[in-house]
Amino acid sequence: MRISSEPATTEAPLGPLDPPPATKDTDVKSAGRRALVVGASSGIGAALVRRLAAEGYRVAVLARRVDKLDSLARECQPLPGKVVVRVHDVCDVGDVPKVFEELVRELGGLDFYIFAAGIMPNVGRHEYDTEKDLAMLRINLDGCIAWSNPVANYFRTQRSGTIIGISSVAGERGRKGSPVYGTSKAAMNHYLEALRNRLAEADVHVCTIKPGYVATAMTEGMGLSDMITADEAAKQILEAARDRVNHRYVPMKWRLIMAVVRSIPSFLFRRLNI
Repeated sequence: MRISSEPATTEAPLGPLDPPPATKDTDVKSAGRRALVVGASSGIGAALVRRLAAEGYRVAVLARRVDKLDSLARECQPLPGKVVVRVHDVCDVGDVPKVFEELVRELGGLDFYIFAAGIMPNVGRHEYDTEKDLAMLRINLDGCIAWSNPVANYFRTQRSGTIIGISSVAGERGRKGSPVYGTSKAAMNHYLEALRNRLAEADVHVCTIKPGYVATAMTEGMGLSDMITADEAAKQILEAARDRVNHRYVPMKWRLIMAVVRSIPSFLFRRLNI
């Protein structure tokens, strides 16, 4: 496996991307496929990279923490795939078009894309911190849109591809614990659904993943019980992509849990700490 930590370079200016001919193969495990994972340094994103590399994927991995990315690349080195490292802050939305073109060229195309970046800082019961709230929106929502738009357009032209957005069950109701985190995920759900409908005629699949309790750095110290591992979450996410489902709760038991939560009347829901 070759590991690259430097951006792709070229002496000539980048021209328009020319997608390869469309393929009807939608199996995520197909040999020789190309993947891009934004938010790959830890948690579910890193677990997805490990699984894709084990299946022989060429995977471009992006995040802010170079030490975490390099460690992940070394961990994947014995695997049959190839990992391309690129340090990137999703808040730098102006850099996205150039970085995207460079990585697609280095991978030799693109077939599979995952947006897994996100933050959920602690929010006090009586805290109304605008800067903290806007930072969540910049990463969780703006970053998702900034990356998914060029990917969607590329896949539209190619007339094939899979887009996965890692959202959250927190986007289902307006929970008092973290209003803006839930807002960012609710907006992400809406955006991904609209993208799915827009790209359907091009045979591009868009899958919204809504994790419940997953053991990651984000949930560490929260006192949550009955969590699944990030690797188990990654397994279920890839299964959802293979099944071409529109959205999936991870694990599946959250489908029933959230059906109950959505059914609670507002006058009662506001009294609950859930």
